[in-house]
Amino acid sequence: MPFLDTPIAGAWLVQPEPRTDERGFFARLWSCDELAARGLRCDFVQCNESGSVRRGTLRGLHYQAAPYGEVKLVHCTRGRVFDVIVDVRTDSPTYLKWFGAELSRDNRRLMYVPEGCAHAYLSLEDDCEVIYPVTAAYQADAERGIRWNDPAIGIKWPIEPVVLSDKDRHWPDFQQ
Repeated sequence: MPFLDTPIAGAWLVQPEPRTDERGFFARLWSCDELAARGLRCDFVQCNESGSVRRGTLRGLHYQAAPYGEVKLVHCTRGRVFDVIVDVRTDSPTYLKWFGAELSRDNRRLMYVPEGCAHAYLSLEDDCEVIYPVTAAYQADAERGIRWNDPAIGIKWPIEPVVLSDKDRHWPDFQQ
């Protein structure tokens, strides 16, 4: 399966290659061997699923502080989302840069989100679903977030978010 470069160090778009026949299709979403061959983690311990009923639902920007940092492998199984990562690793050459890509049921892409990057997604249509395995279990005291519209980061969202949790609406701007 092809791994497509992103402008964020250690982040990838993964493009499954479905095989089709009269029954439909089959595609391998990820393989530990293929991830490991690129020096990427595949020690997933938990898989999360979320559904967004309304277009314009924003979830994020979230990450977990060390030692509970996590890698995510994000896949949209219904609808379309704009998936965003922000590099908050102070030792990274892409520190405070962001990257966004559309993930959809149709394009089948996955976003490999490296540890130390904040992550969010915005539903681009009604009834979106996203699943993502993670390499660390959720730890409430390690949860961190950044305000979705922090001007210092300057994410260009394709549509205006209209549905946010109170927590996501009130995350602070990123403190360097």
